[in-house]
Amino acid sequence: MSVVPPPAAPSLYTCEVVHVRVRPVHHALRHRTYLWLLDLDDLPRLPPVLRPLARFDARDHFGGGAPTIRAGLDAFLAARGVTDAGGRVLMLAHARVFGHVFNPLTLYWCHDPAGRPVCVVAEVHNTYGGRHCYLLRPDGHGRADVAKEFYVSPFFGVEGSYRMRLPVPGDVLDLTVQLRRDDGSRPLTATVRGRRRPARAGTLLRVALGHPWSTLAVSLGIRWHGIRLYFKGLPVHPRPAPPTREGML
Repeated sequence: MSVVPPPAAPSLYTCEVVHVRVRPVHHALRHRTYLWLLDLDDLPRLPPVLRPLARFDARDHFGGGAPTIRAGLDAFLAARGVTDAGGRVLMLAHARVFGHVFNPLTLYWCHDPAGRPVCVVAEVHNTYGGRHCYLLRPDGHGRADVAKEFYVSPFFGVEGSYRMRLPVPGDVLDLTVQLRRDDGSRPLTATVRGRRRPARAGTLLRVALGHPWSTLAVSLGIRWHGIRLYFKGLPVHPRPAPPTREGML
């Protein structure tokens, strides 16, 4: 795999998240928000007045007990036998805003010391307080397949697999996650598309005013759409026991 010029970090991405369900009923969710792209070894240092708008805490990622987010990631990778990802790590995530955070999907693009891509870690949170990580080895186009192991929506079990397309963000953010069934159906497709903005104080203030309580809005929006799906008659799948802790280190 070749070395590509690294994207600027930190950066802000104003974006639209879209979920489209086609089975057993058609339903679409659209939500505008903003995300941060960060270098895990060089997190932004905001002036005190702006710190309530963006905090990045180790307790919000992996097992929550590591001293830093990078340490939590390194422990997860070591447990999976990944030993060559000691270079730059880019994280795409929501910040903790006014003390609240909810990250349905956090992505970590991991590189070796020479800057070559090694793997991607996809960290998923559900609205029940659970979290799980998937270790991915994308191809040259950023595509990877992985078996589904984690209960996210009450309207889907844990059967099937994900096809993910996760190219490293540049000026444009363009991600896709598609749920696939063994019968060939594709009942859910989620996309995240946006454009990069410089992570300056003025930009942060503008996007925060445009999307107040951004992470709270995400979690409330998911619950509201869950209520709508329930009244559309979708059957609820019982929540299984969580996966092994290896997926959450």
